[in-house]
Amino acid sequence: MYPIANQFILSMTIFQENISLKPYNTFSIPVSSHYFAEVFSPSALEELLESDLIKEQPLLILGGGSNLLFTKDFDGLVIKMSIPGISEEIHDDDVLVTAGAGVVWNDFVNYCVQKGFAGVENLSLIPGTVGASPIQNIGAYGVELKDVFESCSAYEIATGKRRSFNHQDCRFGYRDSIFKNELKGQYIITEVTFRLSRVASINTQYGAIQEELVKRGIAHPTIADVSAVVSHIRVSKLPDPSTIGNAGSFFKNPVIEQEVFRKIFEKFPELVHYPAGNGKIKLAAGWLIEQCGFKGKVVGQTGTWKNQALVLVNHGQASGQEVYSFSENIIDTVAARFGVRLEREVNIL
Repeated sequence: MYPIANQFILSMTIFQENISLKPYNTFSIPVSSHYFAEVFSPSALEELLESDLIKEQPLLILGGGSNLLFTKDFDGLVIKMSIPGISEEIHDDDVLVTAGAGVVWNDFVNYCVQKGFAGVENLSLIPGTVGASPIQNIGAYGVELKDVFESCSAYEIATGKRRSFNHQDCRFGYRDSIFKNELKGQYIITEVTFRLSRVASINTQYGAIQEELVKRGIAHPTIADVSAVVSHIRVSKLPDPSTIGNAGSFFKNPVIEQEVFRKIFEKFPELVHYPAGNGKIKLAAGWLIEQCGFKGKVVGQTGTWKNQALVLVNHGQASGQEVYSFSENIIDTVAARFGVRLEREVNIL
């Protein structure tokens, strides 16, 4: 490894010092990182994990930066995962599709839809990268990543050894996985394999999908129709990070016990809710926030999006701490009114 200006080159990986992270987080928070490395292959990651630089400071693994809120500079090494590539392996009606960790999630969805591989069309336009998708167990419109997940490859940071995780290994939960719990910060995912189908099972029962299909006069939708409708709905409700900083849904929809739900429902019979399995009920966090008067509210340089109270935005010059404090206000206000404490979906750093 040898220095070039403010850069260091290690095989296929370029290190940089004192780099602004504003272009690498969708909230557009102006923080910096002491070191920054962008990785384009598993072999480059292997070499990086063997370097002394890994052992000397804190690490942050970065995908699309769409699920982060920086509240301060990062005094360590940021590794930006940019491993490309999509491949497929067809088995009768099933198809295994493998994508590199750096593939943009929506590019992956579009690839599958164009190929006629069903299963991820309801997950259209979710921000982020493929490598981050199992960590969060991303989901939308009645589908979660766990429904199509086959396996993923990852490298253990401490040893540099490669490991494959199957569905059971990942211990998926609602916006949750083993990578957010027991193995948090211990592995770096390099590729993910999905089990999709060449025989579509269309899911249009969640949200406004069916309503929009009716508006379009589509009685027998294809996966391309579903993808287009989901994309349309998301665009109409959610702000574009390229024009206004945000990280999509900032809070999880709370899942509560039946008894707790009944008490809340007695006071608020208009409460928006859905069955969550195992006798539990999922509440619409956006509705709870809106009822507390936060929809479209602006406080300083931050606030909630005008069309979706679940989304916090940066109106231009917000600091991460300003956004965080605003989210605390929302959590406390919702808890005081409904007796439910919201949990952030976005990671705070």
